[in-house]
Amino acid sequence: MAKTKQSEREKKLKSAMEILRSLGFAPKQSNEVAGYTLLACLDLKPGQSWSEAAAPLRGITPVIDFVATAYGLRYAPNTRETIRDEAVKYFVEAGLLLRNPDDPERPTNSGKTVYQVEAHALELIRTFDTLEWSGKLKVYLASRDRIRKGLERDRKLARIPVKLPSGKTVTISPGGQNPLIRTVIEEFCPRFVAGGTVIYIGDAEDKFLHLDAEYLQRLGVAIPAPAKMPDVVVHDTHRNWLLLIEAVTSAGPVDRKRRRELKDLFAGCKAGLVFVTAFANREAMRSFLTQLSWETEVWIADDPDHLIHFNGERFLGPYPDVLPQN
Repeated sequence: MAKTKQSEREKKLKSAMEILRSLGFAPKQSNEVAGYTLLACLDLKPGQSWSEAAAPLRGITPVIDFVATAYGLRYAPNTRETIRDEAVKYFVEAGLLLRNPDDPERPTNSGKTVYQVEAHALELIRTFDTLEWSGKLKVYLASRDRIRKGLERDRKLARIPVKLPSGKTVTISPGGQNPLIRTVIEEFCPRFVAGGTVIYIGDAEDKFLHLDAEYLQRLGVAIPAPAKMPDVVVHDTHRNWLLLIEAVTSAGPVDRKRRRELKDLFAGCKAGLVFVTAFANREAMRSFLTQLSWETEVWIADDPDHLIHFNGERFLGPYPDVLPQN
């Protein structure tokens, strides 16, 4: 009995890998890890037929749990990155999987991110190991570019247009703090940094979506790692201030630690540093009040004409410890 079960598991895995190869995936994206990932996304156990394939919403950890339960293989927790970067990422790019179809505004880096097999791909896979497979595969491969372009068009339509002070428009993904980032650029900047230059916008999906690297270098700033950057960087050209703005919805205000990190990150900058935390409303700010650093500014989108100043001898402006050195 045990040998029979083992044989069923091996057969199902080999078939999953064969399907991935038939869909044009490279060896690294059609190996055992990728095969098990596909089976988990199809909710397909060893003894089931391919016609029983389903399309549940499944995150990376549930994928690992499914493989452990159904196939007796327990991946280590650090395998999450391998599954995401070497399989799921490519499946999404190819249109085989959809990311967060239940909530397109959910940030890619959210712990609640889920994936689902795309409907046309599911219809094809259900015919595997039948006489229909070969013909259905040809039709699917011929129409895959159209399917993928349709998915890409839907993603683009969901993106948020942001008008920069320069008049240029960029788009950012709809998830996470990005709607607040849009408000910061379109409402905060005209009021408090009139004529300022937006040098950097951090997108939830693409941290370096908008970055003027040469501009930062002219200010004496080496390009930091994307994970360390604030959400928005704006240069007030009239007063030569560099505003480092964090848009906070669930985490990440300018607390003492973050102020120190940003100060070190932008050390050597030829402009004075100003630290700003932006919230959508007072309710959002309330849970962070005890964390906010002194000598920083707070802006609330619901009251866009006002700033809350945390101590110091200035209302808005750089302090002596972050002024450019002559």
